[in-house]
Amino acid sequence: MVPALLIFGKLRRGVVVCLAAMALAFTGLVAFSGASQAAAQGPCDIYAAGGTPCAAAHSTTRALFASYNGPLYQVQRTSDSTLHDIGVLSAGGVANAAAQDSFCAGTTCTITRLYDQTGSGNTLVYQGPGGTGGSDTAANATTEALSVGGQKAYALYINPGNSYFAYNSSGGVPTGSSPEGEYMVTSGTHVNSGCCFDYGNTEIDHKADGNGAMDAINFGTECWFGGCSGTGPWVQADLENGLFSGGSKTWNPNQVSQTSRFVTAMLKNNGTTQMALKGASAQSGSLTQFYGGALPSGWNPMHKQGAVILGSGGDCCQTNRNASAGTYYEGAMVKGYPSDATDAAVQANIAAAGYSTNTSDPFTPGAKVSLQATTSCCTSDYLQHDTSDDKVVIAPVTSGSSTTDKGNATWIVRTGLADSSCVSLESANTPGSYLRHYAFQLHLQPDAGTSQFAADATFCSKPGNSGTGYSLQSFNYPAKYIRHYRFTGYIASNGGTNTWDTTSSWAQDTSWLTASPWS
Repeated sequence: MVPALLIFGKLRRGVVVCLAAMALAFTGLVAFSGASQAAAQGPCDIYAAGGTPCAAAHSTTRALFASYNGPLYQVQRTSDSTLHDIGVLSAGGVANAAAQDSFCAGTTCTITRLYDQTGSGNTLVYQGPGGTGGSDTAANATTEALSVGGQKAYALYINPGNSYFAYNSSGGVPTGSSPEGEYMVTSGTHVNSGCCFDYGNTEIDHKADGNGAMDAINFGTECWFGGCSGTGPWVQADLENGLFSGGSKTWNPNQVSQTSRFVTAMLKNNGTTQMALKGASAQSGSLTQFYGGALPSGWNPMHKQGAVILGSGGDCCQTNRNASAGTYYEGAMVKGYPSDATDAAVQANIAAAGYSTNTSDPFTPGAKVSLQATTSCCTSDYLQHDTSDDKVVIAPVTSGSSTTDKGNATWIVRTGLADSSCVSLESANTPGSYLRHYAFQLHLQPDAGTSQFAADATFCSKPGNSGTGYSLQSFNYPAKYIRHYRFTGYIASNGGTNTWDTTSSWAQDTSWLTASPWS
């Protein structure tokens, strides 16, 4: 008998695939909500598909292109001044925080540069001695740990006296009145009113060169022209000689304080007539447009110079010091004026990346977990046992699902039945029954008390094969990992004789987010 849940999943998936194909043909963009798809598509892939390619891209948390496999940032040990590049776990994936932890063990480290993932050479370097020169210092590398897609990462945590700058005359950052878009992921919980926590286009000479010489996102509580409503922080535009909440010096009543732990901030400016400001929680939800309209009078056209600033205003920090505070996780500057559809797709990708403050091991014995698929087709699906038989499948679960369905998709972590360094997964609503493989397919069965059952029901947690989340390696078939294939659960190798061993999407199909338990 074919499980009813599986039939529903197949029907639903057919509709989704059809709609996705139509959307791709219409817009050239593909964006899915739910679990992380970083290894399949990054923000800069989305911008490129929308005709507004990234000119600069920086992050301490993840790759912003699906194919990017280079260094994200550089750290320096204070004990011996040695430098070390921190890369990603795999192409398109999350930062290799373990490499930083190992390198910085027993001492402190600073972040000395953020590499430009576009390859255009717009690498941000701290504005101080040993960096670009100047009066500031590099930020501490370990002040804030977080998780992205279930994997540990570190933020660029900027305090007053920290800032970063890049200028490459051939780097391709828009200049003059050329159109430009920008986004960054920041935090609404680490801000101040000092000038000026910016990310974007700035002067090449570190001086205030007049109206329109900057085009940068500003995030903080500074109320430049007065009359502000609320306490902030706000997403504003630093266009030089002013932080703009909208299209004039008058306070924009549509501004909303962005106090989420993780915040998406966006600015786009066509350089001559219009700009837009948007923001959202970086963990979920869609963008809110705070302003969309004419550029401020006297700031059009723009006179951008093509340098990049992070953490300070443009007239900093050669002889003065940065006064602002803020947190930076990722961001990009793009050529052209992105469409609203592109903006929305980038926000969906950010929300799907899985930003979280939880850095603890989710596979601690006694903990409950729900395992969320990360393949772009199936990001609303969870690994669960079917109600009509003992097979294990993936299918949607929502807040409106039945108590039974939520229980079917919840697992209790137990010490591995065959190896105490690994784990076994007991059903939350069928006590004594465990996830095990038989003939390479996954089943939920009562513990038989045999060594064979113990081996089949033991899995070892590994970093996600896609660079996102976690992968669960079979204890007795170590080349095989828990995988969903055609909505059914298997253990599968990356290539092999079984149809479910296909290499297509194997890394994504074997990578799971450890979501909050449904029951």
